[in-house]
Amino acid sequence: MKLPRLAVLLAVTALSSYPFIDAHAQRVVQGDLQQQMSAAEFNAAGLNKLSPEELVTLNNWLQGKVAQAASVAVEQAREEGRQEVIVKNRGFSDFGSKDPIEATLEGEFRGFSKGRQYTLGNGQIWEQTDDTSVGGVRKQAPSVRITPGLMNVWYLQVDGLNTRAKVRRTK
Repeated sequence: MKLPRLAVLLAVTALSSYPFIDAHAQRVVQGDLQQQMSAAEFNAAGLNKLSPEELVTLNNWLQGKVAQAASVAVEQAREEGRQEVIVKNRGFSDFGSKDPIEATLEGEFRGFSKGRQYTLGNGQIWEQTDDTSVGGVRKQAPSVRITPGLMNVWYLQVDGLNTRAKVRRTK
């Protein structure tokens, strides 16, 4: 569905001032086509041929469409904000998602050892909290999966190894 230019403009304007979205949308929806368009645009669109009643009906319809588009844009912005918070904070808190975090370790992996820190390509840093150990392993930038367990416990598994270590996110 293609949105009218006025609705898109309203959505962009509303999103740029997120804390004031509802008030801003209410303010922009006010007014009619004569106030939104220049006299030349109004006449070029043939709107000067409408009766006053037809113009009121058209203005009401357009304001309803703009208000609806603004409402959809506001809800999308709120949902995107929620998703951003969830992704950014995974590992610090349990947000109910059981999906693993899949990433690449930065640098060389030299096995598991308690207290060792693992930096992921996405910027997250995880520290090993258990005594799991694997020695004699050297892998350059391996793929890893960090899966949630019970009670906000997380497990790191390196691609190609059957062993996994308990970790906690530090950054």
